[in-house]
Amino acid sequence: MKKLILFTILIITFHACDDYLDVVPDNVATLDYAFRNKVGTEKYLTTCYSYLPYFGFPQTDPAIMGSDEIWSHEDEWYYQWTGGNFNAFNIKKGYQNATEPLLNFFSGLNGPNLWQGIRDCNIFLENIEKVPDMDEYEKRQWSAEVKFLKAYFHYYLLRAYGPIPIIRENLSTAAKIEEVRVFRDPFDDCMDYVVDLIDEAVPELPLTINNTTTEYGRITQPIALAIKAEALMVAASPLFNGNNDYVNITDQRGIKLFSQENDIKKWKRAMDACKNAIDTALLAGHKLYQFNNSKYDLSEQTQLSMTLRNVFAEWENPEIIWKQTRAGTTTNLQRLSLPYFKATDIQYYPTNPTMAPTLGMAELFYSSNGVPIEEDLSYPYTDRYETAASSADQKYYIKSGFQTALLNQNREARFYANLGFDGALWFGNGRYSDVENGNTADQPWVMAMKRGETTGRNSSMRFSITGYYPKKWSHFESVTSTTGTLSLVTIGFPIIRLADLYLLYAEARNEFSGPDAEVEHYVNLVRERAGLKGVRESWSEHSRNQSKPATQEGMRQIIQQERMIELAFEGKRFWDIRRWKIAEDLLNKPVKGWNIEGATTDDYYNVVTLWPMEFTTKEYLWPIKEGTLRANPNLIQNPYW
Repeated sequence: MKKLILFTILIITFHACDDYLDVVPDNVATLDYAFRNKVGTEKYLTTCYSYLPYFGFPQTDPAIMGSDEIWSHEDEWYYQWTGGNFNAFNIKKGYQNATEPLLNFFSGLNGPNLWQGIRDCNIFLENIEKVPDMDEYEKRQWSAEVKFLKAYFHYYLLRAYGPIPIIRENLSTAAKIEEVRVFRDPFDDCMDYVVDLIDEAVPELPLTINNTTTEYGRITQPIALAIKAEALMVAASPLFNGNNDYVNITDQRGIKLFSQENDIKKWKRAMDACKNAIDTALLAGHKLYQFNNSKYDLSEQTQLSMTLRNVFAEWENPEIIWKQTRAGTTTNLQRLSLPYFKATDIQYYPTNPTMAPTLGMAELFYSSNGVPIEEDLSYPYTDRYETAASSADQKYYIKSGFQTALLNQNREARFYANLGFDGALWFGNGRYSDVENGNTADQPWVMAMKRGETTGRNSSMRFSITGYYPKKWSHFESVTSTTGTLSLVTIGFPIIRLADLYLLYAEARNEFSGPDAEVEHYVNLVRERAGLKGVRESWSEHSRNQSKPATQEGMRQIIQQERMIELAFEGKRFWDIRRWKIAEDLLNKPVKGWNIEGATTDDYYNVVTLWPMEFTTKEYLWPIKEGTLRANPNLIQNPYW
């Protein structure tokens, strides 16, 4: 039996033999060979990086298709062929299970094996000192990068599964059975370990990348501190800070895995970490993005819209602190979301537009007065699904005189930067003159979304099922030719950017000590970039709830909605609504869209239900596969699975 156990340990320890062959010269899969010189060691460093999740990749990033931001006609065979089997999409449809979990990061199925990544990080840290031809500062920096990666892999699992085993070092092949059967550690212990590892790493990390040719995408101090801040925000939030749903979760040792104390000090710790991350990012030269392309003569309105759209899509973007740099990730997003603008696109189908923002997301954005549409004193909220001709003062966003829903009119600039809809103007992607500027044929596209129209449903395969397109996901210079050739500009999916940190800091400060001038300041920095007045002014002048910014609960709601708007379609909402513990409110509402089968205005502008969403308490944490629990009975299952 012992021989069998030891053999099993060997299999676990050296499971990814093929991965080693990628980093060890001449196919000699020995650690001594891998670390005999700097070249081999750098290859092993690359292997450690390779376990990072594919951020923004719909097939494996739960925060893209697992969020209620996006819907699709996923049952079409063509969708399955072009987009793949989106496991995360099935998570939000209620198909998650403990027998064969979808996107099983705990066991490394349908996603990166993060435990294997942790194991390889440990191997790197155990062997880096023996490399003979490296300077000490290089060893310290590379070790710091790997410590961060190890911390991040723990954090990613922790956020999805709650308490996990802390793997400080790898098991020996001589480990006894009891050592192999590890326990889950209490959540707070896990988070402390993540933070401690990052703190160890930060002093040896560079403030910026100096050699972008050889070190692009490597970890910096701003990246590490931003993720530390985000992790501590997760720890301070209601899901993990005094959540009574987990009061009885105790392992076989009698150890409680979730603290039941609602600890205000966790918000203070998170607040300080956010401020430190902001200060370091600013020191490194990060700043809020502004679109500044002298090639195009743009109106103030279109300039603003391009700033808010391109903050996501611009590769060389000083606001983005950390981004996904893998080739193909955002190319995939663009292919699955860029609409057809001309008849030849329909003929050659250079893209496969199947991913569509929901009607609920369209309702989320503020009115042009900078407050929620249901609160705005002058917004026709009750009649929002009715249609009217758009006025001339909206000509930079909607075709003048176009009959479209009131829901699409008189909205803030981020609405038009994020969403394409029936009657909307779409600058770029082949047309680069502004409204009433230059040749008519080069002025912005006019979206035509009704049945049989160019950007609407004109086949059984490629269309928006909701009547909206995610404009933010496509670079404005990505273009198709008249022969169907698709030229996509590479973009880097933001993992965390400066506006994200500003709103995290405002949230933590509000939760710790209530609303004050500094909370408002950091929210207003984001709002002002979006062309909106400050929180207090907007609410006092336009909201039915004028006192909302003055209370902690009111400011909490404002900050949460600000995050959901500013960071829409960037993989934040999925995790935010869980840590805030409001997913049960938002994900038990039906998914809706316009009647895309309608060929006339009267038929098209009818709201249809696409799916009756359902979310239960157990879905806040992901299940551990039952087979994993049978192999190690010390790993107890997550609540209610």
